[in-house]
Amino acid sequence: MEPILSCRTIQNVTSDDATDWALARSGEGEAFGRIFDRHYDRVFRHGFRLVERPADVEDLVALTFLEAWRRREALRLVDGSALPWLLVTATNVANNLRRTARRHRALIARLGPPEPMTDHAEHFDDGIASAELRKMSIPDQRVIALCVIEGLSEREAAEVLNVPAGTVKSRLSRARRRLADRVVAELAL
Repeated sequence: MEPILSCRTIQNVTSDDATDWALARSGEGEAFGRIFDRHYDRVFRHGFRLVERPADVEDLVALTFLEAWRRREALRLVDGSALPWLLVTATNVANNLRRTARRHRALIARLGPPEPMTDHAEHFDDGIASAELRKMSIPDQRVIALCVIEGLSEREAAEVLNVPAGTVKSRLSRARRRLADRVVAELAL
């Protein structure tokens, strides 16, 4: 296998980077995209060695190329290649990310632990009527749930319960009266 010579690699990149960078400086996004494609892997590998969490590498690469686009007038090619500038910028971005993370951790530490909060789900009160409904017989619960809560007609509830419609009508009437009496009695306490 033939070793890759650094000057040969730079020569191949030189003409491409120099041409594409001149076009990118004039605002051509496609030329900048070619530089991105050409150097993404190298910047990614370099960034991977610099960040604490692997999940931050993509952010580092994105910020590096964003900075290159933002400062495209000031970017200097080294021997006709943008890669050295990109690698230095990636190092600076990694330092900024570490500094930001350190400041964030320090701020969180100064804030202290959060005050314990009650879980509202543990103290859910769905009202007197629901509590009293749960105390009623199963047939009463079913007819109230289907006709009152779910809004089914007496005929539809009769089909679901597999009973005659007249049975649903009388059961619903008695269940409503019992539920109302229970709620009134509970409110009187």
